[in-house]
Amino acid sequence: MTLEDTLKATNASLIAFDLALGTATLLAPAKTLRLLGHDHPSEDAEHLFRRCAPIWLTFAAAHTVAARRGEPRDWWALSWLRGTELFTDVLWSASPAFTRPGARAGLWWAGAFNGAVALGFASLARKKRSRWPR
Repeated sequence: MTLEDTLKATNASLIAFDLALGTATLLAPAKTLRLLGHDHPSEDAEHLFRRCAPIWLTFAAAHTVAARRGEPRDWWALSWLRGTELFTDVLWSASPAFTRPGARAGLWWAGAFNGAVALGFASLARKKRSRWPR
């Protein structure tokens, strides 16, 4: 399996992950937070977290577009989107409400993962192959 194949498989996985995360955050924010290692959230924290659902659903849509169309601009967009998430999970890990063992480390690893895929998607964007006419 080539790096390009791995990145495209990762992209497909991120469609499902972001769709699931966005949907769960919208419909059951408290349960989703607990799954991530957060203590039972206050009502305002729950509503604030719910506001993140459209972010992850937008990510799922962007990953879907790149998977379907595969244009360099789509991979650049994903690189930029994932790059914006480089430090957000790390920042979020500073919340004292993350008490489950490993939750903070998981958020740090999420930031590292976002950095890695941002670089990977940028490398796909640099390839000039396209299935669609311009």
